[in-house]
Amino acid sequence: MRTDPAATIEDPTQSRVPACRVNPFVDSCGAPFRRRDLLKLSACAAAIGPLSAWGQTNEVALAGLAYSGDAASMAERFPYSIAYEKSLKAAGKPAYAMLRDAIAQTPPQQIKLVAQIDELKGRDQAIAVALVIASETISVEEFSGRYKLFVLIRAQALFFDFKSMSVVRAYPISSPFPPVTLDHTPTQAEIANAVRTAYEGIGGSRGVWTRFAGALSTASLPTTTSRYLQVARIGLKPEATDKIPAYFASKPGVAETWAADIVGEALSTRTGVPIIPFSKGYAVGNVMSMRISDGDVYNLKLPKPDYEISVELSAFRRIEYGKSAAGASYIYGSYASMKIEEPLSGKAYLNTSLKNGEIKLVPVTQTYVDDFPAFYDSVNGLFVKLSEALAGKGNDWIKSAAAAPDIDKQIADTRELIKLCK
Repeated sequence: MRTDPAATIEDPTQSRVPACRVNPFVDSCGAPFRRRDLLKLSACAAAIGPLSAWGQTNEVALAGLAYSGDAASMAERFPYSIAYEKSLKAAGKPAYAMLRDAIAQTPPQQIKLVAQIDELKGRDQAIAVALVIASETISVEEFSGRYKLFVLIRAQALFFDFKSMSVVRAYPISSPFPPVTLDHTPTQAEIANAVRTAYEGIGGSRGVWTRFAGALSTASLPTTTSRYLQVARIGLKPEATDKIPAYFASKPGVAETWAADIVGEALSTRTGVPIIPFSKGYAVGNVMSMRISDGDVYNLKLPKPDYEISVELSAFRRIEYGKSAAGASYIYGSYASMKIEEPLSGKAYLNTSLKNGEIKLVPVTQTYVDDFPAFYDSVNGLFVKLSEALAGKGNDWIKSAAAAPDIDKQIADTRELIKLCK
């Protein structure tokens, strides 16, 4: 009987409610509202009437598609996403319509996307939500005459108060295009098609639009007592960075932001907890800038976290697992440590080393083996399984993967913390 792959690899840090499907984006005559008008009306409406506490409203205006960072460098940082957005508009179905259609397939359960912004009169806050594209990563690597194309779109379902210009909720989203190996340098058309697939999905895989809709389907607005959680620190040791493709080291902070997104999305998706954007990749001075696709630019304040997540990726290792005439199997092991604590008191809720292994079969006829996708599956699986344990979906994996002897108590304590952040 085979053992759990996570148990066979050595830890280097150790000794050995259904919603009605109505269209909220048109007025009473059936004419669509413009995003700019929605936000401006929202701000005016918020200034009228007495204060209203969080939790007394579920109405949210859909701001549409936005890009993070300074507007001047947008074309340089998001060339393919912007080109894709322009192609949608030229085809008669702009990004806002793509968002609307995706949301119609999985309507929000706890919030109401409103077009009649007058409904927000008398409220202290006017809340909008945007799909904020944080980065696009396009990489082409050559190996002995073969070319590997990799595309990754990172984003946030970002809720913000249009009156105070502050972030109130954020749910991480990422949509990787499965790496493909070609016998030629990818053409611009092939790259553009890969970016389109990352946004729209293919087969059973979800793209950016549906992932955004999925985040909204379970999203909620905070109460007055809600607390904030953030991936605050990411570290990578040489045994981990050595196995990461060169394009992650091409610019400062890229590898750290990539790792932070893996942690944040796994935790947010599996437990339903919002995560403040990782500051190193999204903000300067605790302020993030974004540009709505209709041209408006906003600078949003990030709240200070009540709880901080620190993660260190210690190593990636490939271990032979089995061999036959048909080929070989390998365990791709990921090793990490993770800590969740209160920054002021230093009280730790979770503090443990972790390991996870995923098996990959390599046929004897395969001459080139790209290890990175398998390492990605391994490290992503580590945080997905941890998040599932925190969501109460079984602790079998965590007992063999975690080094802390009191991991059951740590998981229970962290579950209570997560409840405070919802």
